[in-house]
Amino acid sequence: MAVDTELRELAPGAFTHVVPALLEVYEAAMRPPPEQLPGRSSVMHGHSLYPGFRGVLAVHDQRAVGFAYAFHGVRGQWWHDMVTEGMRTQGRRGHLKRYLSDPLEIAEVHVHPEAQNQGIGRRMLHRLCEGRPERTAVLSTRSGPSAARHLYRSCGFVEVLDPFCFPGSPDQPFSIMAARLPLTASAPERSRGRSPWWPWTG
Repeated sequence: MAVDTELRELAPGAFTHVVPALLEVYEAAMRPPPEQLPGRSSVMHGHSLYPGFRGVLAVHDQRAVGFAYAFHGVRGQWWHDMVTEGMRTQGRRGHLKRYLSDPLEIAEVHVHPEAQNQGIGRRMLHRLCEGRPERTAVLSTRSGPSAARHLYRSCGFVEVLDPFCFPGSPDQPFSIMAARLPLTASAPERSRGRSPWWPWTG
C-alpha cells in the first residue's frame, strides 16, 4: 500500500473540511473513548488557525489512511506552555532555549492500523518538517517502548523530558522529544499521482 499511497499537503481550510475523515483514522489508530472525539475535533479546528500550520494527508485508493499536522510553537499555546513549565519545574532551562525558542510543534501523526508498518508515518513526518524555517521540531508521545517512539528516534528525535504528565492525565506519562531541523534521516521516496476528488492544495 505504501507505494500507492499519496501524500497531500492541506491548507488550513482544506484541513478543517476533512476533519471528520481524519477523526476516523485517529479513532482507529488510538481507540479513544467515543466521548473524547468531539473535543478532539474542536482542538484540531483550533490548531488549524495557529501560525505556520501545515497539514499532510495520506490517501490510498481515494481513502484517507493517515494524517499529520504541525505549526509554529509560541507562548500562549496550551502544549507549548505546559511543556515550558514542566521543563522549568524539572530544572531543564537549558532545554527551553535549545528546543523551545523556535520550534515546529508536531501535534499529530497517525496511520490507520490497516496501513501501518509501510513507511507512511515516516513519509508524513518528513513532509511536515521539510523546508521549515524553525530551528527544531518537538512533539510528545507516550512513554515506554512503542513503534511511534522508535520512528521518532530513527528520524533524529531525542528525549528531552521523560516522563512528563500533562495536567488532567497524571496516570498517563509522556515523553517530550525534540530534533534539530532539518531531520537527519532521509525520507522514503514519494509516490506519485493524485486522486481527483479529495480537497487538497499544491
